[in-house]
Amino acid sequence: MMKIGFVSLGCVKNLVDTEVMLHDLFAAGYEITPEDIEADVIVINTCGFIESAKQEAIDNILDLAWLKKNRSLKAIIATGCLVERYREEIFREMPEVDALLGVGSLHKIPEAVEAVLRGEKYMSFEDKESMPLGGERVLTTPDYMAYLKIAEGCDNRCTYCAIPMIRGRFRSRPIEDLVAEAKDLESLGVKELNLVAQDTTRYGLDLYGEYKLAELVRRLTAETSIPWIRLLYCYPDKITDELIEEMKKNPRLLPYMDIPIQHASDRVLARMNRHGDRALIEDTIARLRLGVPDITLRTTAIVGFPGESEEDFEELCDFVRRMRFDRLGVFTYSREEGTAAAELDDQIDEQVKQDRYDILMDTQLAHSDTLERRVGEVMTVLCEGFDAAAEIHVGRSMYDAPDVDGKVYFRSKKRIEEGEFVRVRIEEAMDYDLIGELVR
Repeated sequence: MMKIGFVSLGCVKNLVDTEVMLHDLFAAGYEITPEDIEADVIVINTCGFIESAKQEAIDNILDLAWLKKNRSLKAIIATGCLVERYREEIFREMPEVDALLGVGSLHKIPEAVEAVLRGEKYMSFEDKESMPLGGERVLTTPDYMAYLKIAEGCDNRCTYCAIPMIRGRFRSRPIEDLVAEAKDLESLGVKELNLVAQDTTRYGLDLYGEYKLAELVRRLTAETSIPWIRLLYCYPDKITDELIEEMKKNPRLLPYMDIPIQHASDRVLARMNRHGDRALIEDTIARLRLGVPDITLRTTAIVGFPGESEEDFEELCDFVRRMRFDRLGVFTYSREEGTAAAELDDQIDEQVKQDRYDILMDTQLAHSDTLERRVGEVMTVLCEGFDAAAEIHVGRSMYDAPDVDGKVYFRSKKRIEEGEFVRVRIEEAMDYDLIGELVR
C-alpha cells in the first residue's frame, strides 16, 4: 500500500481543503502517514497570499526534494493557491515537482497520485469557481475542535489582495449543507466550531439575496449541541444589528469576533478599496461593545501600504490606543504582482515598514489591559493537553481562538483530559497568556 504524506501551509481555509483531499485519498485506498520520511508521495497544499507565504512554500518544496533524492519519496504534488497563481512556472522553475493541481482541481488528487506513481507528470487547472464546496474530511485538528468553511472566494477587491484572482468570486454554501456537516462533526466529538470564510459576514448574500450569518448560527445552535461556536474574519461594514443581537442572546455563540480593519486613516482605507471609513469602523465597534459588553475583539492591520504617510501611521497608532483591541495582528504590506496596489508609485521602504510594525505592536502591548482584567475571574477553559516538563495543563478560554491567540495555563492535582471543559481561577497575566488554578 502506497503511503501519502501531507504538508498544509497558509490559512485554516486551506487546511479544510487539505482535510478533504486526505479523505479522497483515504477513500481511494491509500495509507496516510504523518512521517514524511516514510511517504511514497507527499502533497504540499500551498499558500500564495503574500511574499513570505510564497517563500515558505518554495522552501518546503526544496526540503521535500531532498527526501526525493536521498530517501524513498517518489513524487511531490503541489496544490493550492501558489500553484493556482503561478501554474506552469512551477514546473519550469522547480522540476522536482511532479504534479500540479489548481484550486479548482483539488478533487482530482487521486488521479494525480495515480499518475505520478506511474512516473508521469500531471497537471490540472479546472475552473476555480466550479470547485466543490465542502466534502467529507479527515480532521487534522484535535478531536474537540474543527473549522467549518462556510464560503469560498471573495468579492471585496481590496487593492493589495490577490485572493479574488486566486480563489474567484464569493460563493456561499447552502445552510442545509453546513448544518449537515456540523452534525457530522458533532458526532466525531467536536466541541468548538470555528466558522471561516474570506469574508464570513458576507455569507448568504449570493445565494439568498441578503446576509444570512445570523440565521446560519441559529440553525447550527438549534440542530446541534456543539457548546462553542466562534466567528472569524468578520468585515466591519457587514456586521448587522441582527448578528450582534444573536451574539448577545445566544450563549453558545461565543462573545468573540475577529474584525480585520487593516487601517484607520480614511485616505489609506480609500486607496486600499476597503468598504467603509474610520467612522464606520468606530460605529461597528461601539455597537458590538454596547450590545455584547464582554466581547473580545481581534483585528489585523497593515503598515507600509503605498503612500502611507507618517500622519497616516500615527492616526493608526492613535486608533489602536483608543480602541484598546483585545488582540491585534500586524502585517507589513507585501507588494503582490497582479494587484492594483502593486502598480502604485509611492511604495514604502522595507525598513520603514518594519519600524512601523514594531511601533504598532509595542503600542498594542502598552494599551491593551484585557488580560490584566481577567485576574481573579473564574472562567471556563477547554483543556488542550498537559505540559509534562512544566507540570501544568494548557487550554483556551472562549476569548481565545485556536492558533492565533494566547493560552490559559492551569494547575490541577488530577490529570484533565484533552477536550474537557473545566473552571479555572485566573491568578496571573503575562503578555499573551493567563495562569490559574483548577477550581473544579
